[in-house]
Amino acid sequence: MSGTAPHVHGVQDQLERRLGVSDAVLIGLGSMIGAGIFASLAPAARAAGSGVLIGLALAAAVAYCNATSSARLAALYPASGGTYVYGRERLGELWGYLAGWAFVVGKTASCAAMALTVGAYTWPGQAHAVAAAAVVALTAVNYAGVQKSARLTRVIVALVLAVLTAVVVASLTSGRVDAARLGVGPDATFGGVLQAAGLLFFAFAGYARIATLGEEVRDPARTIPRAIPLALGITLIVYTAVAVSVLLVLGPSGLAASGAPLTEAARAAGVDRLVPVVRVGAALAALGSLLALILGVSRTTLAMARDHHLPHWLAAVHSKFKIPHRAELLIGAVVATSAATADVRDAIGFSSFGVLAYYAVANASALTLDPAEGRPARIIPVLGLAGCLVLAFALPPSSAITGSAVLAVGAAAYGIRRAHARRT
Repeated sequence: MSGTAPHVHGVQDQLERRLGVSDAVLIGLGSMIGAGIFASLAPAARAAGSGVLIGLALAAAVAYCNATSSARLAALYPASGGTYVYGRERLGELWGYLAGWAFVVGKTASCAAMALTVGAYTWPGQAHAVAAAAVVALTAVNYAGVQKSARLTRVIVALVLAVLTAVVVASLTSGRVDAARLGVGPDATFGGVLQAAGLLFFAFAGYARIATLGEEVRDPARTIPRAIPLALGITLIVYTAVAVSVLLVLGPSGLAASGAPLTEAARAAGVDRLVPVVRVGAALAALGSLLALILGVSRTTLAMARDHHLPHWLAAVHSKFKIPHRAELLIGAVVATSAATADVRDAIGFSSFGVLAYYAVANASALTLDPAEGRPARIIPVLGLAGCLVLAFALPPSSAITGSAVLAVGAAAYGIRRAHARRT
């Protein structure tokens, strides 16, 4: 534990506290009830087979531990940056830096993946162009202020929930429902369930956005601990309903073989008119995730730039809109370029590794809290830390190797910078 006080910045460099509990919950929901549920169910079913619901429960349990640790730390350190700040203050500068590095690199790739998801669902023949345009449009929304982002997120979440509800109702009321499809068979292996949990964790990781926006939340000591578990609980209910209804109609093998499981569930239920609605819902969900991702990455970039781990000019805060405008413009430009030129939809596994590493630091930081600082029951950060590490290395080998290599590059860059600073 570093024992240092949180870094203090001048009034001109501070963001403005504009978000209440409902705004924070909606931003968390926009991040979680997004493209993850449309994109991660099928890969998880391929890994776990009939054990996919066990994988979902395991991912939710790890997410709960992470959310509890993050909520306590965010209330204590209500500044932009999330686990970057917690690791720096509780474990030392290197651990905070590695958490921030893993988050910024992994989530920038996720931004591009979500943008391409928008393009693939709305205009497959011009997916890259649509993806780049979506990034530019959402960057403009974010630039106008966090409250406008929250309002747009509110609309997106409402529409996506309506689409998911329609899929669940259509599936459960169809003649294709077979309760036997929920049974766990011999195809469900321990390793497969762990890998499925790691992939499904991608769909739960959005509550971090509430913590990374800590400097823009009103009464953070009260708001953040309420908003994070509330957003996670609503998301778990929605995901469970969707996963169960799709499994009842398609079965584990049908789910695993599907490229768009919610669309296939609508077809199997005999409601073909719902198919285009699901496609629109998937595009909206990806837009909601992308909006919240840009918010989170830009705030972590701001925090790291304040500490000179990234170019310090990125730490500027707009005098009128009170947002980290240079960080947002840079992230928007990088993501738009990536989405326009490369297919990075396979970055989900890599992003999951980075986020699990990020939350491992959060749980380790929570272990250093004392009761007066609001430490959760010790078993929660212990299970959260162990769960993050196990799930990270249970991911497909390519994801774990790439993620480890990115962390090693970050550590090397940190060491070089520190050595240069000592010499000068």
